[in-house]
Amino acid sequence: MSTQAGGVGTQAGGVGTQAGGVGTQAGGVGTRVAVVTGANRGIGRAITVALAVDGFAVAASARDPQSLADTVAEAGKAGGTAGVAGPPLPLHEITLDGWRDTLATDLDGVFLTFRAFIPAMIERLGGSLIAISSMTGKRPLHGRTPYAAAKMGVIGLVRTLATELGPYGIRVNAVCPGFVAGPRIEQVVRNQAAIRGITEEQARTTLPEASPLGRVVEAGEVARACAFLASDDSAAVTGEDLNVTAGVVMY
Repeated sequence: MSTQAGGVGTQAGGVGTQAGGVGTQAGGVGTRVAVVTGANRGIGRAITVALAVDGFAVAASARDPQSLADTVAEAGKAGGTAGVAGPPLPLHEITLDGWRDTLATDLDGVFLTFRAFIPAMIERLGGSLIAISSMTGKRPLHGRTPYAAAKMGVIGLVRTLATELGPYGIRVNAVCPGFVAGPRIEQVVRNQAAIRGITEEQARTTLPEASPLGRVVEAGEVARACAFLASDDSAAVTGEDLNVTAGVVMY
């Protein structure tokens, strides 16, 4: 792990597998340390860069060392969708293994990552834990029951953990992205077209139409929300699930 503000260290296959999970705490004098899991692509990559720009010493973790190296290089110069989608099938066609694989990454990953860092944060009496949930944890996405269940579980975990860790000065929050621009969204389009029996172009058109702003979300916008929750500017914010959905979800 780097110990210089704005630096980035790497660890392949870090604790847990939740993409874009973030833990922050004070390091040495004047140093703020952040650990980002799933940092090799998409939203996790954007979070790593954003925190490095904000002066955090970032330890970036992922299961793919090569793509993680690309993230570190980008973050060094500076200063997509989180989790696994799960099987895009009706519930009665999903295998138990398919169900468990999704929850193992998207929910167990948060549990394992947070559990690893909480003892040190309690000892230091402070810090911020941020989980990446999804707007699908709040509204239905046809054919994606395992993913929806996992992301709703993340919200429940965050709210409850905030009450447990508040007395130690530790804040716990979730960020709920909407449809995020990038390669992953094309897979969403293909899945929704197949499930609903419509063309891919029709499925692609429905995504921005759901937003009052008429657009999808950029990964950097999700990253800035995480940077806010990691900073002292959000010192009074805990137990929240912050929407970054271009208005698709307002609750």
